[in-house]
Amino acid sequence: MNYKEIYEDWISNPYFDEKTKAELKGIADNEKEIEDRFYMELEFGTAGLRGVIGAGTNRMNIYTVRKATQGLANYIKKVGAADKGVAIAYDSRRMSPEFADEAALCLAANGIKAYVFESLRPTPELSYAVRKLNCTAGINVTASHNPAEYNGYKVYWEDGAQITPPHDTGIMAEVKAVTDYNTVLTMEKSKAVEQGLYITIGEETDRSYMEEIKKLVIHQDAINAVRDELKIVYTPLHGTGNIPVRTILKELGFQNVFVVKEQEAPDGNFPTVDYPNPESPAAYELALALAKKEDADLVLATDPDADRLGVYVKDSRTGEYHMLTGNMSGCLIGDYIIGQTKAVKGSLPEDGVFIRSIVTTNLADAIAEYYGVKLIEVLTGFKFIGQKILEFEHTNEGTYLFGMEESYGCLPGTYARDKDAVAATMFLCEAAAYYKTKGRTLWDAMLDIYERHGYYQDHVESITLKGIEGLEKIKGILETLRKEPPAFIGDYEVLAVRDYQADTIVNTKTNEVKQTGLPVSNVLYYELTDDAWVCVRPSGTEPKVKFYIGVKGSTMEESVEKSKALGQKVLAMVEELI
Repeated sequence: MNYKEIYEDWISNPYFDEKTKAELKGIADNEKEIEDRFYMELEFGTAGLRGVIGAGTNRMNIYTVRKATQGLANYIKKVGAADKGVAIAYDSRRMSPEFADEAALCLAANGIKAYVFESLRPTPELSYAVRKLNCTAGINVTASHNPAEYNGYKVYWEDGAQITPPHDTGIMAEVKAVTDYNTVLTMEKSKAVEQGLYITIGEETDRSYMEEIKKLVIHQDAINAVRDELKIVYTPLHGTGNIPVRTILKELGFQNVFVVKEQEAPDGNFPTVDYPNPESPAAYELALALAKKEDADLVLATDPDADRLGVYVKDSRTGEYHMLTGNMSGCLIGDYIIGQTKAVKGSLPEDGVFIRSIVTTNLADAIAEYYGVKLIEVLTGFKFIGQKILEFEHTNEGTYLFGMEESYGCLPGTYARDKDAVAATMFLCEAAAYYKTKGRTLWDAMLDIYERHGYYQDHVESITLKGIEGLEKIKGILETLRKEPPAFIGDYEVLAVRDYQADTIVNTKTNEVKQTGLPVSNVLYYELTDDAWVCVRPSGTEPKVKFYIGVKGSTMEESVEKSKALGQKVLAMVEELI
């Protein structure tokens, strides 16, 4: 059927409810909107589902969630793992509780137990719960930091990480094979509860999760020494972080935690921000105002599902608050954890490992080299860091010390297998306390790292290309760059081209070809002169093509200028390809 025929079927088919039909009848005169909603099925990719909430095959709604869950259930049964159950969590977004229940009841109708959190919980706790409850899989209903009109559905496997090969492709195939919505199973919630197939979880898992994080504290003595002096401003940006973040800081003894009241309550409409993203300076307007009022040492913000942490830190000399990028905050936390672990224990494990994604700053490499630990690169997506942790456990080779991504995510331990803003908050506050006992601030510590290793500057440029035409343009950009690789990007000569789709690294001087050693992915990476680099990849969650840019300078000012100039050259180059 074409998109118009599918639209008509949704309006006439008794399977779909009257509310859905009314919404679709309301767009009867909008051909472009009908096409956009029905020209394709909302794609179940390696990260699950993500899309705009609404009626249609290309939207997030109870029917597309059920369909995805039926595919997941079919895969779980196919691999003989239906007896272990699935953990389900959700965030503060619109329809999140409803989507979580729809997923649970589809699983129940397939004879698979669903362990559903009683109310919203952060993503890392779902990752933890999968392993704690010995589940086959996990589902988290969230669209992370996307705008309010979005929601999503992430799938985790038994190791607590988001799905990786072979499970990702296996589940994707099963979801794709569900072509008739009428065949998707569901059941009444009361019956699922009665049959022990719908189990509510909450406080016990919360407590256990918190205790695991608290075990990681290195310098409780420093926290005790300045607990009455250190001032922290925190905003959950209307998301899931409010209770867990405040709880852990209180239990560790921090006395001065000021929460932005206007952004404290969960609200899927995100009324105080256009974009609930801790990467966006605009999201901090209220938090910075409160910080200046209270003379806070640091400002923290978690995204709606509390896996990403954004940070501003105060420069005591100027009184200015500096925003830290995800690369900066990740390296600050990683340097603190690795450095203080070595200082306290006297040494680090001989097989200690610092893991970062391929689009994360090379400053991580310099930190790893400084402490004498191994640096491992993985593809973008924290699940690949989780995959490495699992590999270490199976082989007994490699001790995980820290893992990070440039997109404001890190994990300081192995209790979970996804990035954790609750734990990152704890460690950043601990680090602030430790440095305060030394008469230093977090900003001082950041500058110390730069002075030691060089001023690395990294940022992301992106071009948004929506709709069918946009997808084709994004595809065309990557195809052109593959066929005609640039010899120069701006003033920088290209030394090597990594094509993760072709699994090749080509030395442009010698034409020597090596393998990347990583899974196939639609990513291009250019190693440039002067320690610079550019990486190109389509976003996995938004209609964007992203350009990650890294440079190194001898001063902050020089590195900022280099980064800005290279970014402009990259955008100019791409504009010619569109």
